[in-house]
Amino acid sequence: MSGDASAPVIELTDVTKTHSSGDVSVQALRGVSLVVSEGEFVAIMGASGSGKTTLLGILGCLDRPTSGSYRLVGEEVSTLNETRRARIRREHIGFVFQAFNLIPRSTAFKNIELPLVYGRVAARDRRERVLAALAEVGLSERANHHPSQLSGGEQQRVAIARALVVSPSVVLADEPTGNLDSVNAEDVLMVLERAHDRGATIVMVTHSDEVAQRASRIVRLADGRVVADEPLDTRVLEVAQ
Repeated sequence: MSGDASAPVIELTDVTKTHSSGDVSVQALRGVSLVVSEGEFVAIMGASGSGKTTLLGILGCLDRPTSGSYRLVGEEVSTLNETRRARIRREHIGFVFQAFNLIPRSTAFKNIELPLVYGRVAARDRRERVLAALAEVGLSERANHHPSQLSGGEQQRVAIARALVVSPSVVLADEPTGNLDSVNAEDVLMVLERAHDRGATIVMVTHSDEVAQRASRIVRLADGRVVADEPLDTRVLEVAQ
């Protein structure tokens, strides 16, 4: 990967998305164009129905735009079939969900290891990477605990470790503090900030202005359109070669 911090990771050009149910069509996105560069931390905000969830689904290759272009790390992905999109998700995208989405019967270690298993990473390498990810989120001593034995904040930190363990091109976080109290929310935001400080590209959907202020840029949606794009500072990092 290039050391140029301005290298685009995400390039959306005039993206639309129409959901149809019977004779009813709803235009969720109306010509969204957006560029996210390597090392940015972008918060996406907007009222319910503004298109945030639809946009995140397209960014995560979980859905296709109705029209327009989506390039992820330079590759046009909007027209790929499901098999190719699954590969893109596995190789380039780390997901963090509001509801954690951990496997209840698996330990923290096993939950974090799962994407590496899918990626056919050798067992020894998997162990090293999982232990490093646990240390990164401050949960080395909780490796053998199941989700039910962890606090909500700890579960979300496991989810972040799972997202980061594959060294993704972009981390997509959907309301990552939405189910947490203020103390646990702060812990999770600090983990995301440390990941950003080490060069991770993060796109975070949030309804909270306070949480959004932790990003380096806020993109606001309304009625399926980008209505504001506000850089907060110059924290875009230069990623080492």
